[in-house]
Amino acid sequence: MRQARLSSVVERRLLVNYRVAPDAAARLLPRPLRPQLVNGHAVAGICLLRLGDVRPAWAPKSFGLRSENAAHRIAVEWDGPDGVQTGVYIPRRDTSSPLNVWAGGRIFPGEHGRADFEVHETPRQVRVALAAREGDTRVDVTVEPSDELRGSELFADLAEASRFFREGTKGFSATSTGRHLDGMELRTDAWHVEAGRVRSAASSFFDDTDRFPPGSATLDCALVMREVPVSWWPLPVMASEQSAQLTR
Repeated sequence: MRQARLSSVVERRLLVNYRVAPDAAARLLPRPLRPQLVNGHAVAGICLLRLGDVRPAWAPKSFGLRSENAAHRIAVEWDGPDGVQTGVYIPRRDTSSPLNVWAGGRIFPGEHGRADFEVHETPRQVRVALAAREGDTRVDVTVEPSDELRGSELFADLAEASRFFREGTKGFSATSTGRHLDGMELRTDAWHVEAGRVRSAASSFFDDTDRFPPGSATLDCALVMREVPVSWWPLPVMASEQSAQLTR
């Protein structure tokens, strides 16, 4: 089935980022992907995304839907026909929308799990928590705005962090078959991120010591994106070979 190009508005996007030991990140990646390193660290994180006006690109805004979504991500690189390419690998996506669960992997790339979200948002603070309906995936993050990026060992300043993530907007997702990766690219002419400060962060993914031995995943920084119109473009699927840790 030909998959649709989607339009939407990023009403709120929190990127909560961890610096990760390269060998720990590599164990979680299917071939041909490998960790993209920054200052000797792999970069991983959680994207907590509220989308509005989600619709096929040809449809008017009146058809648009709204949903809360989450993606666990690892920054990756791979060898393409024109050289090294960069993006993210997404081992798990979750959504509040039953339609996204049904349509993901069918109408548009990216299989989703269903999760219950709890969101508390004020001008001074955003808290997003989720619990997957299947499995034990849980996240609880509180972020507040900041006038600059502080304390990061990955990025020198906000401009450097913004450039890194803008250059990595191709996302490849795990699929239930394990034989290929679904691909989707975020595109926008209005890219803009702001610095955030993490007040608290709990993640069953990053707190799992089987995945990340003690000291191998450390909270680094947060970025915030608001009210940015974007489109989502399907990418050709990528053949993959799952590692033993991914299939266990």
